[in-house]
Amino acid sequence: MKVTDLPQEARTKCEVWTRVMGYHRPVSEFNPGKQSEHNERVHFVESKLPDLDNVGCCGR
Repeated sequence: MKVTDLPQEARTKCEVWTRVMGYHRPVSEFNPGKQSEHNERVHFVESKLPDLDNVGCCGR
């Protein structure tokens, strides 16, 4: 069964928390402007570093 096949009555709400001004708080308690700002955030995604042993340096 795929997640998209899950019946609506079997779903549960997922509460999202985020760190604001040094403490954690649920996004659902934000005012509408802060919720909009949170939805526009770009999240950092760590990428794998290249294998430096196989990268040429300084024309060698």
